[in-house]
Amino acid sequence: MPPHADAPVTLDRREGPHGEVVLRRRGEHHEIIANGCFLMDTSNGRSERLLVDAAYDALGAHEDGPALLIGGLGVGFSLAHAAANPHWSRIAVVEREQAIIGWHLAGPLARISEDALADPRSVILHTDLVAHLRTTTDRYDALCLDIDNGPDWTVTQDNENLYSPDGLALCQGRLRPGGVLAVWSAQPSPAFEDALRIAGFSGVRTEEIQVARGVPDVVHLAVRPA
Repeated sequence: MPPHADAPVTLDRREGPHGEVVLRRRGEHHEIIANGCFLMDTSNGRSERLLVDAAYDALGAHEDGPALLIGGLGVGFSLAHAAANPHWSRIAVVEREQAIIGWHLAGPLARISEDALADPRSVILHTDLVAHLRTTTDRYDALCLDIDNGPDWTVTQDNENLYSPDGLALCQGRLRPGGVLAVWSAQPSPAFEDALRIAGFSGVRTEEIQVARGVPDVVHLAVRPA
């Protein structure tokens, strides 16, 4: 008998330097599991799109096209949505899992990202986000992070470094004055808001994203002072 439409079917399973990543198909949609933790799927993408929109709107008027750095490729919704906005001048996506990049370049997730990846403004950087922030000389106007289920619910323990004082200092250092940091989370984190203020960000606020069931997702927003 064929599997039930809602029963997940594993399409690929990889063991990488940061643990296991799995691509599954559930009905007509695909989902990514990292170290046994559900990350995201292709069923909606509303919150991933709103993450990018919230960062862009927080920038306000911008004479030159702003540059965007996305932390985490995921299923590609954030990248695709950013590329659909002609006002971004440059879109870089940092992804540390080669398997996820491969699922976009020559796999079932290409249907979401192929147009964005063909856009000359877009580039995928195969590296760890903290390593990129520490070594790059590039500056960005917006930094959108969607690599965990939130600052209090990380996929791997080493991801906690990103939300530490040192990690937030790296984020701030890669933003131009007036640049925006936007962090997606499955739940609000008052402690993270406090950490952003302590790190020297201004305009710290949290926007709710309504979901079909359960508590709303949120986007934490903060601005590097001019």
